[in-house]
Amino acid sequence: MDESSDPIVNCAAYRDGRKVGNVEIDDVSEVLKVPGQFVWIGLHEPDLALLRKVQEEFGLHDLAVEDALRAHQRPKLDEYGDDLFIVVRTAQCDNGDIELGETHFFLGEQYLVSVRHGASLPYTHVRSRCEAAPAMLKKGPGFALYALMDFVVDNYFPVLESIEDQVEELEENVFEGAFRRETSVRVYELKRELQKLRRAVGPMIDVCARLERFDLVLVHADVRPYFRDVYDHCVRINERIDNLRETLTSVFEANLSFMSVNQNEVTKKLAAWAAILAVPTMLAGIWGMNFEFMPELRMHYGYPAALVLMLAVCGFLHSRFKKAGWL
Repeated sequence: MDESSDPIVNCAAYRDGRKVGNVEIDDVSEVLKVPGQFVWIGLHEPDLALLRKVQEEFGLHDLAVEDALRAHQRPKLDEYGDDLFIVVRTAQCDNGDIELGETHFFLGEQYLVSVRHGASLPYTHVRSRCEAAPAMLKKGPGFALYALMDFVVDNYFPVLESIEDQVEELEENVFEGAFRRETSVRVYELKRELQKLRRAVGPMIDVCARLERFDLVLVHADVRPYFRDVYDHCVRINERIDNLRETLTSVFEANLSFMSVNQNEVTKKLAAWAAILAVPTMLAGIWGMNFEFMPELRMHYGYPAALVLMLAVCGFLHSRFKKAGWL
């Protein structure tokens, strides 16, 4: 089904881990009356009318529906009676920039509704993967929720690897001598991108920790360990983000240090040449004062002697500065 033309990506009923068939939104409430069945609906950027219809069929809370419509939430888990409302942030990398989206989940005893907004890969093959594992899907909508959240978290890794490649390239450029102001600007840009990713991943740790707790009856006991795996992935990603931020800080400091060293080298060269040129300037200034009684002015070999003196002193200073590493 084409997501761009229809906000209802998929709507199907499941029983004993197997798909019973597709369901119309208007028939959901009737399907839920059948014991042992649950409905899994996938929505992509629905409008208010569709969300209100879904709310009517499942009895969703007004505040959760309002959050799902606005789609500007941080990752969280809210309990509304016997139902759960979960927000996760999705991420994709576009030309080195991180684009964030959102997915909202409504989880009940007999249903799972996903509402996807913004940058995100479609969840079609996640559904297919779950349908290929009926032994786990029969555990209820909690397993479908795990599969979707696992997919979201797994897609953080390629985004993070893209940033890691850029950080490694920056490191190589700096230590190969390509230190310049643009490198510092790029470091700040990458740190900003990492901060965006951290705001998406960090709260997910708490969400996964709550989903594996034993007081959430909507999540089957056999499914809870799977959320621990998602939790571990989030922790690993968060640690890698921290390591990358520290690396970028080191790259920034190294770039500044190399720039300072380079500027010092230029300053030393300028100072050395200024000292060398000061000698002929001083001598020329002395003999150019035009006083009447200056004995050197009438020396037959005074001019070539002055030139030789200038060259000798300049040559001596040049050799000393070069030996000292200033030239």
